[in-house]
Amino acid sequence: MTPGAFAQRGKDRAEVAYGPRADVRAFAAEVASETGLDRARVERVLAGARFQPRVVALMSKPIVEPPKWFEYAPTFLTPSRVSDGVAWWRANDDALRRAEAKWGVPPEIVVAIVGVETNYGRLLGGFRVLDALATLAFDYPRRAPFFRGELKEFLLLAREQGFSPFTPKGSYAGAMGVPQFMPGSFRRYAVDFDGDTRIDLWTSGPDVVGSVANYLARHDWQPGGVTIAPAAIDPLARDGVLRKLDGGLSERRSLDAWAADGVRPSASLGTVDDPVGLLLLEEADGGSSTWIAGPNFYVVTRYNRSRLYATAVIRLAEAIRSAR
Repeated sequence: MTPGAFAQRGKDRAEVAYGPRADVRAFAAEVASETGLDRARVERVLAGARFQPRVVALMSKPIVEPPKWFEYAPTFLTPSRVSDGVAWWRANDDALRRAEAKWGVPPEIVVAIVGVETNYGRLLGGFRVLDALATLAFDYPRRAPFFRGELKEFLLLAREQGFSPFTPKGSYAGAMGVPQFMPGSFRRYAVDFDGDTRIDLWTSGPDVVGSVANYLARHDWQPGGVTIAPAAIDPLARDGVLRKLDGGLSERRSLDAWAADGVRPSASLGTVDDPVGLLLLEEADGGSSTWIAGPNFYVVTRYNRSRLYATAVIRLAEAIRSAR
């Protein structure tokens, strides 16, 4: 269905509740059977959800061409984003120290993820999470199975954390809180790090810190490991090497395999676990730079799979640590 057709459907459905729909009632029965949630309560909650045409429009917005690094980076590497990161670090210093001791994730990486995700909590999203997830679960066929799973996770999360499912607001995709966790990630990785027996990713800095650090650790963050490091390519091998990059990032290979193809780190990496990738960044002068992408780079991409996102987090982290 085209974005225009979705928009028209949105006009038709904007004031229509989900409760009477057969597919919604079947979903409620399925959730109740699988989770033990009360079916009548699930039906009541879903009956209170509303279709949001703007959610579908945002999800369906075509990307004509992915941005280049020099186009993407400036938004996240501004002086204010750096200075605000230093301030957020200071405000949450104790939690960041405890998280590093527990999980081995450097404070600057946690701070930078928060900075890139929501500008340190300033941009949390204005959609009711229930509405966003219901819209995508029942009226966005392309990814309906994924969002039905997240809607189920959200209903379970509301029961576990004791909040009304009608209350939380988040992104148009249903991501929540300062670190923008989807409901499934919230349930699997969020932690109570301030000791108050509940998890608050909206207003508790320690819970945000602990949850981000735990997420990265659970996705195999290596304490002291490499994120990115400059790469040197033999000029005679450069064309062949660059053909190995797909969208600016190669498959992961051993350092020995890269060396055989004429690629080496520009400086000593110390101890690094294979395999590693090769990252290309488009620079503003029309040229490009190449980087060894270490295991921890790929851990950051588990938060968001974009090479540009992961690089922005790493560069912002470096700038914040230097400024501090």
